[in-house]
Parts: sequence; C-alpha cells; structure tokens
Amino acid sequence: MRVLITGGAGYIGTALVRKLVSNPEITKVVVYDNLDRFNYNLFLCDIKAGTKKIKFVQGDILDSRGLKKALMDIDVVYHLAAKVTTPFANADPHFYEQVNHWGTAELSYAIEESNVKKVIYTSSISIYGGTGAKKVIDETFTPNPRTYYGISKFRGEDHISRLSSKIDTYVIRCGNIYGHNSSMRFDAVINRFAFESNFHKKISINGNGKQLRPFIHIDSAVDALSEIILNQVPSGTYNLVERNMEILDVVDTFKEVVPELEFIFINQDLMMRGIKVDTNLKIGDYIKLKEPRSFKDEIQEFVDRFSF
Repeated sequence: MRVLITGGAGYIGTALVRKLVSNPEITKVVVYDNLDRFNYNLFLCDIKAGTKKIKFVQGDILDSRGLKKALMDIDVVYHLAAKVTTPFANADPHFYEQVNHWGTAELSYAIEESNVKKVIYTSSISIYGGTGAKKVIDETFTPNPRTYYGISKFRGEDHISRLSSKIDTYVIRCGNIYGHNSSMRFDAVINRFAFESNFHKKISINGNGKQLRPFIHIDSAVDALSEIILNQVPSGTYNLVERNMEILDVVDTFKEVVPELEFIFINQDLMMRGIKVDTNLKIGDYIKLKEPRSFKDEIQEFVDRFSF
C-alpha cells in the first residue's frame, strides 16, 4: 500500500509517518509539505524502522501540477495540510480560505485524475461552533462554524465528501490534539500549558476558564487514523475525541504535576464558547480505539519529556 500525507512534516504528520512506516503492509510513504512552519524535526528525529519507505516532496497544496505528480501510483491520501487555528484565528481570513478551502479543492481535483482508492481528511470539531456544555454533540449535529478556521475546514469537507461516489472518503473531525511530539505545536492549549508550567511555573488562561473543550492525545489520534485504512470502514464523517474537560480542570491537573504552579486570567470576564462531544464514537464500531490513559499520567509524562 502506497500512502501520501499532505502536511506530513507537521505535528500530526510526523507521528503518523512513524506509525505507518512500521507497518509491513505500507510499502511507501510520501511526505508532501511546503515547510511553511519551518518545522524540520521530521528529518531529524529517530525513526527506527522503515526509513527506506519514506520519500519527501516539498510542495504546496495549491500547486495542482505538483499534486498530480506526487499522486502518481498512490493508493491512500491523508490530507493533514492546513493553516491551523490560533487565538487569532479570525485575524486573517484570506489564508484560512486559501489553504483550508481552496487547497483542499485543488487536492480533490488532483485525486479525481489519479488512481487513489482512499482519502482521509482531518477536519475539526470547531465546525460545530460553540454549543455549550448542555448539548452533547455527535455526527448528526448540524455544523455551525463560528471562526474563519472552522468555516474553511467545513468547506474543505464538502470537497472531500463529493469524491465518495468514486472512492472511499473519510472526514475525521478531531478534537483538540495534545501530547509530546518532535514536531510540537505550542499554540495548542494543553501543549502551551505544558511548556509554561515547566519553564515559567506560571500559565495564562484566556477567558474565565470554564469553557469546555474536547481533547484527544496525539498517540490515540494517530492510532485511529492509521487503523482506518486497514479495516473495512464505511465512507463517512466521524468525530475523534477522547475526553471533554473544562480549561480549569486542565489547570488543576497541571497543578497536581507542578505544585508550585501559578496562573493568571486574561480577559477573565469574557465568556468563551464551549463544546461537548459524545465520546461514544461512531468510528469505534469499525476500528479498535486506544483506551484513554489517565490524564494526569499523560501530563506528567509530557512534562518529563522536556530537556530540563
């Protein structure tokens, strides 16, 4: 099986490459990435097995000619490339629209002209918008994205889903991903807390901290993504989360791990949007999901992985 991963040098991509190359059923992994985040850790980290299977192509998701060339002889596509959300996700809508929407459109057009048999698109829980803690969201809930990031990811879903009449398509709406990885994203809230708690012994909380968020560990997310192509999973849209937590509950866990930890609120009177997602996942009917670990143990392990 030959696999192409757009955004393969990123946070999820680095972990997914490691996972796939260790599988004897995978004969080739093409990493397609423009390296615009200047993240080169994939090329430096120790991948113990399967390195001869990996090929790197530096290319942009908006380069239709480059995409078509990279897709030659590919069986499966993981579409991870995206401009990811930050606290300033509404500051520059043009880039979200160009990369997440039209970049996905370019990829879908290229896939139509290829021999690809499966495509997995990592979308986001943010496409549901803020619903509050009273509503428990599953895949039947009508999306209502509130940010430019969420809107662009939802539009990308349409481009992937329209391919379902020809090939197997999977839209995976991921919760907030966290956990140690050589290609870290420190704008993700738990990852940022881990850095700040270890080196500053002080973390900053946006809003009042009562906002509810769905989370999933990077290892669990990658395990699920890798299992999809190895099992008989019907085409469709699936949520991928492990737990729902208020930000203040996350902070309490960090205080258990780092007892001297202090925290400050930024715009404490601001009510941030929250969302709660059903953890009884539909995709669990088709693949074996990783059993969630103790959140405290995960955070302790995360903090212990820092160099000092």
